[in-house]
Amino acid sequence: MKRCTSGRVFSTVRSRLVLGIETSCDETGAAVLDETGVILGESLHSQKQTHLDAGGIIPTVAQRLHRENISKVVQEALDRSGIEPSELTAVATTVKPGLALSLGIGLDFNFPFLVLLVSGGHSLLALAKGIDEFLLLGQTLDAAAGDTLDKIARRLSLRNHPECSSLSGGQELYDCNFSFAGLRNQVTLAISKKEREGVEKGQLLSCVKDIAAASQHTMASHIAKRTHRAILYCKSKGLLPQHNPTLLRGVASNEYIRRTLKIVTDATGLHLLCPSSKFCTDNGVMIAWNGIERLKQGKGIMSHCEEVNYEPKAPLGLDITSEVKDAAIKIPPLKLRINS
Repeated sequence: MKRCTSGRVFSTVRSRLVLGIETSCDETGAAVLDETGVILGESLHSQKQTHLDAGGIIPTVAQRLHRENISKVVQEALDRSGIEPSELTAVATTVKPGLALSLGIGLDFNFPFLVLLVSGGHSLLALAKGIDEFLLLGQTLDAAAGDTLDKIARRLSLRNHPECSSLSGGQELYDCNFSFAGLRNQVTLAISKKEREGVEKGQLLSCVKDIAAASQHTMASHIAKRTHRAILYCKSKGLLPQHNPTLLRGVASNEYIRRTLKIVTDATGLHLLCPSSKFCTDNGVMIAWNGIERLKQGKGIMSHCEEVNYEPKAPLGLDITSEVKDAAIKIPPLKLRINS
C-alpha cells in the first residue's frame, strides 16, 4: 500500500496539507491536498506515448523518464496549489507495489467495503476493514487484466487501426482468483490461424473487431463472476455492513467492465463507486489522499530522517483466498451481455 513520511507540523490551527508523489509505473504524478480532500494543485507527466511506441513498458525507460520529470511535476503541483514546501504537514509517496526502478525514484468511507482493483499489473479483490487492514479474497494467478488486454491489442496490431492508434490495450473454480493467461493463449491461437490463411503478420485482420470485442467480453465476464462470488462470500460471513454496502472499483477506466459490474451490484444490492476516468491512471491525488487518511489515524507515519524502503511486489493484508474457495459458493446466472 502507500506510506508517507512526516514533514513540518503547523504551530497554528489550520487544515493539514499533504503532498502526494506517484511513480509506481508509467506516470509521474504529484498533488497537494488538504485533509478534507480538496485538491489544491496537481500535475502529471504521462509516459504513455513513449511506451506505446516501444510496444510496452520498459522499466529502464520508465525510470529515466521519472528521474527527468519528477522535479518539474512536483514544483508544478506546489505552484498551482500556492503552497510553500515549508507549509506541508507531510509528504506521501508510493512505496509498493510497482516497478522497482520507478519506485526507486520517487477513502473517505465508512469501513468495511469491498474493493476491486483492476490494473495493468495487478488484479485483486479485497475487503477493506480499515486504513491498513485488508482481507485478500482473490488475486491474479498469472497475467493481470490490463497487461492481457495490452498484449492482445499488440498481437492484433491495433495501433494500425485509425480508431485505436492512441489507445492502450486494456475452468470454473469456487474462488475469486483471476486468470487471464488462457484467454491470451486462445486469442493468440485464433490470430495465428487467421494469419496462416493469408494475412501477413502486423496487418489488420478482417475480424479484428470481433476478436477484440470477444476478448473484452470474456475478460469482463470473468471479473464480474469473481466479484459476484466475493460479494456473496462477504455477505454469508457478515463482513459487509447492512446499510449501503459498497463495492469500490479502482484503476480500470474500461466502461464495458464498469457496466458489467453494475449488473452484479444491482443484483446483489451493493452500491458501485468508481473514480472518474481522470483518476483511473496513476496520479498524485490518490497518494496524497492515502497520506491524509494515514495522517488522521497516525498510521504509517515516519520521520523525514528515517529510511524508507520500496517493495516492487507486496502482499496485501490477510490472505483468505483458500477460505473463499473452501466455502464453495455457487453464483446464480446473470445476463452480462452489454449492448453497445
